[in-house]
Amino acid sequence: MKTKFDVAVIGAGIMGLSTAYYLLKEGYKVVLLEKNEIGSGASGACDDMILLQSKKPGISLEMSLESLEMYRALSKELNTDIQFETRGGMIVIEDQEQLRVMEDFVSNQKKYGLEVEIIDKKDVFKKQPHITEKIIASTYSTKDSQVNPFCVMKGFLAKGIDLGLDIKRNICIKEIVPRKDYWKIILQDDHYIEAEKIVNTSGAWAAKIGDMIGIDIPITPKKGQICVTEQIPQLGETNVWSAEYMVAKMNPELIKNQNPLFKELGIGFAFSQAIHGNYLIGSTRENVGFNKETNYEALKLLVNQAIKFFPILNNVHIIRSFAGFRPASLDGKPIVGEVSERKGFYIAAGHEGDGIALVPITGKLMADLISKKHIYYDMEELNIQRFNKKEEVEKSKAISV
Repeated sequence: MKTKFDVAVIGAGIMGLSTAYYLLKEGYKVVLLEKNEIGSGASGACDDMILLQSKKPGISLEMSLESLEMYRALSKELNTDIQFETRGGMIVIEDQEQLRVMEDFVSNQKKYGLEVEIIDKKDVFKKQPHITEKIIASTYSTKDSQVNPFCVMKGFLAKGIDLGLDIKRNICIKEIVPRKDYWKIILQDDHYIEAEKIVNTSGAWAAKIGDMIGIDIPITPKKGQICVTEQIPQLGETNVWSAEYMVAKMNPELIKNQNPLFKELGIGFAFSQAIHGNYLIGSTRENVGFNKETNYEALKLLVNQAIKFFPILNNVHIIRSFAGFRPASLDGKPIVGEVSERKGFYIAAGHEGDGIALVPITGKLMADLISKKHIYYDMEELNIQRFNKKEEVEKSKAISV
């Protein structure tokens, strides 16, 4: 038994749902394939942030800014309350070295259009009256926002179904076979699907789909552990991160904390309040394969770090914890685009901790690429081919030496 589609999207997390939705808007017949349940991977185990201040100046920041504007209209477009809020954000600074790094980072972000500044200790306390006295300054942006990922997925799913989306849950793909002008996806029951295009939105599992067609997709899982507090009143004006969080994300080797577990676990402080009053305390960045277990020592470090920044949390209960896999590429940027040696096979994965922020723009870009529309981003910067080019450069350097 076979079924024909224009596009098969593999992976029904938030990125797959976004991609399917924007393809359906372009008039394509789309099937969404999921090995488990919708949102059962990283999308169901992440925080809620559209954090612009963490984005490096360049294409990642430019896409995030456009994605933010798309989010502003999504509740109305999807006819679903996605719990979008703009509270702003602060990255608190503990010493002069962090201040120098953040001043340079902020200066470059401003050149790309982000409204962000450095504020002094006095102004920090106006916005965060419960924060520790040990900080010396902070960045501040009014643009940092948040959404509820489950509500976003619900909206994309409902609207997608209205537009004719076909969903196949709990399926196992046995084989992906290229044909002359389409792809044959063979399922575990020997039924198969034919599709002119495939989009791999499998997140941390994207490399496993790549293996099926003989390509190496350099995406690995990074486990992130998060603690959740009981519902409490809002402690400050904005959500908060530490400058060390930025260091942990961009260059773990620069982490100063003397506890070796901090570097091993890639710990950085992230502190955001969900709409119902629970605070999310994160997070780790662990290279432990597909081990999804939470770890008491890691959770204790996260909680103690939160208390260090906000001593008032010493009187607050932690009610649960969870872990999820961030799909991390080799260079920290997502892989978005068609695989040149496998025509009709596209990838939209590898967003690591930027997935929620980049969901709408990534889905739209995939639909525009497949529709051959003009795109004003340099998509070569995100194409998987960039890794081959880097290897070629390294080889030429070695030969010249």
